[in-house]
Amino acid sequence: MADSPIDWTTWRGEMLATLMFVVRGGQVLLIGKKRGLGAGKINGPGGKIDPGETALEAVVRECQEELHITPLAPRKLGELWFSMSTCPDILCHVFRADDFTGTPTETDEATPLWTPLDAIPYDRMWADDREWLPLVLDNTPFRGRFVFEDETMRWHAIETGVAYEC
Repeated sequence: MADSPIDWTTWRGEMLATLMFVVRGGQVLLIGKKRGLGAGKINGPGGKIDPGETALEAVVRECQEELHITPLAPRKLGELWFSMSTCPDILCHVFRADDFTGTPTETDEATPLWTPLDAIPYDRMWADDREWLPLVLDNTPFRGRFVFEDETMRWHAIETGVAYEC
């Protein structure tokens, strides 16, 4: 793609958020999002990081709130840097776990959707997901940068081999 319209060296995410992808038995646990940013789309559970919370603490809390599960041994695999036209810029920490405790349960925030790895419904997800979700599924660390105008992705770049501590 062409040069970025954003100077990423000075960019800072105003909203800090998380996403979790539980992968088990050839499937990934996704959600049908019922409210908030992305309502009506399919994604992983997650949400905003509260003040004083780490990204790891936030992603576990969000999974408990949205699906009534607790991911086991979650590990950070990525960061998503979003420059958005309709909301504050978002820095999203992406995690993966291979197991959990509890039973995925529908809540007022989300409907659990076990999805075969070869049938990810990208047409019902944000446009950027098809660029980086395969990396999560392959356990490949990454950093993705995206520019959105409304819900249309206008620019993106992804680097792999990024090291994260968790």
